[in-house]
Amino acid sequence: MDTQSSVWSLVSDASVLVQFVMLLLALASIGSWWIIFQRIQTFKQARRAQLAFEERFWSGMDLGQLYREVSSNPVPFSGLESVFRAGFKEFSRLRQQSQDPDAVMDGALRAMRVALSREQEKLELHLPFLATVGSTSPYVGLFGTVWGIMTAFRGLAQLQQATLATVAPGISEALVATAMGLFAAIPAVIAYNRFSSRADALLKNYDTFAEEFSSILHRRVHSGERQSD
Repeated sequence: MDTQSSVWSLVSDASVLVQFVMLLLALASIGSWWIIFQRIQTFKQARRAQLAFEERFWSGMDLGQLYREVSSNPVPFSGLESVFRAGFKEFSRLRQQSQDPDAVMDGALRAMRVALSREQEKLELHLPFLATVGSTSPYVGLFGTVWGIMTAFRGLAQLQQATLATVAPGISEALVATAMGLFAAIPAVIAYNRFSSRADALLKNYDTFAEEFSSILHRRVHSGERQSD
């Protein structure tokens, strides 16, 4: 309890600028933790949706039936489902309008690339904020520390005799800003690296699926098979 009181007293006794730095770092930390928990849920749902759709897709179900089912009841955060819907929709539309297999395949591939780009944006949402917090928070905290130390030494210049008891409080107040900067930065950096790797892994799976699906569509369009919608 005494430790908590001493920490709060250090914060309350700091200069206005140092308090502003501490407040900024506290808000950055709160925002980072909110994003961390939100992204954890997003990646869990995306992974579950990927496994569920792969099982349905490779079960041998008719693609037209699968398209109708996923279009009528889309699953949130299902990147594979989005790529499949975009590619199959464009493929079916162009098959009805054009007899050129190359034009049909080009259109379907473009639609899947657009869907992949959108899924990438969803997976990487808020990650730049974590990167910014992780890279700048230590410097913001260091700025507060330097300013606090400068203020403490200016106060010491007015004293006749400087002792450790008079120096320590001002230095302690300044170092709180550095501690808060590290407290905000470390989780943000760890989370950013973790989420970036998970996003890359999911996007590679999406890209692999798009290649496999395009091969299936390529065989269909060149075999002259008509797929009913």
